Amino acid sequence: MTGSPADGQARAADDQARAADDQARAPHEPVVRLRGAAFSYADRRIFAELDLDVHRGEVLTILGPNGCGKSTLLRCIGGALTLDHGTLRVGGAELSALDPAARARKIGFLFQDHSPSFPFTVLDVAVMGRTPHLGFFGAPAAKDVEIALEALDQVGMLHLQDRPYTDLSGGERQLVLLARTLTQQPEIVLLDEPTSHLDFRNQVLCLRAVGGLAARGVTMLMTTHDPNHAFLFQGRALLMFPGKPPAVGPAADIITGAALSAAYGIPIEVFSVPRRTGAGEFRFCTPW
Repeated sequence: MTGSPADGQARAADDQARAADDQARAPHEPVVRLRGAAFSYADRRIFAELDLDVHRGEVLTILGPNGCGKSTLLRCIGGALTLDHGTLRVGGAELSALDPAARARKIGFLFQDHSPSFPFTVLDVAVMGRTPHLGFFGAPAAKDVEIALEALDQVGMLHLQDRPYTDLSGGERQLVLLARTLTQQPEIVLLDEPTSHLDFRNQVLCLRAVGGLAARGVTMLMTTHDPNHAFLFQGRALLMFPGKPPAVGPAADIITGAALSAAYGIPIEVFSVPRRTGAGEFRFCTPW
């Protein structure tokens, strides 16, 4: 079943409006801007007075121990939680001023908690990412399916397109959900520990997809428990400390042995070794 011509025209007009908005936006204007941001659960302060700019095509890796507020920060940026204080602008507009459909076209989510309930095929799940771009009674068109197939191929799940989603392993479901997020084609993608449950190969596929999207101009904010992930991207890191203001800056400056040891409460060192090919060094950290 395909969408109506009116649905196609509406989507084309929406795409043109987004392109015009991108051209009009100042080249260096942040895609995400937080000023004086604060959030608490009851009497427990999670973060306060947080200022943060994230630019188009940047990968921001968010690090810190359990309970420091990494996922909470993502949920605030995505609008699932509301800041206690401060301002949050997305794409030049106040997040609170965006209706749900406009918000969904700008921001894609991939969070950890997802329980499959109905045996949709893998392709059906990926196509669901097109929902924000369809009319109220719209149905996916051939182009929407094509976008979903491309996303599944990008994360290495194309060969499972006809498999029931409920039959997949936890790691495979994670990659399918990432494909669904890519199918949404948002300006900003929020990834909450996207490599959790993934084996080593699939972690690489996932992180390559993150880097590939950033290279195409998508802004990526990713939480992770592995600080080494931040060294894989030409981006910045935000390191969160329990009860202290976070540190943000280039990964090479933020991810030091002293900073990681203070954040996680164990001795950690950062090492550099020459790259096997090309110039420069490869940095990694490990408990010491």
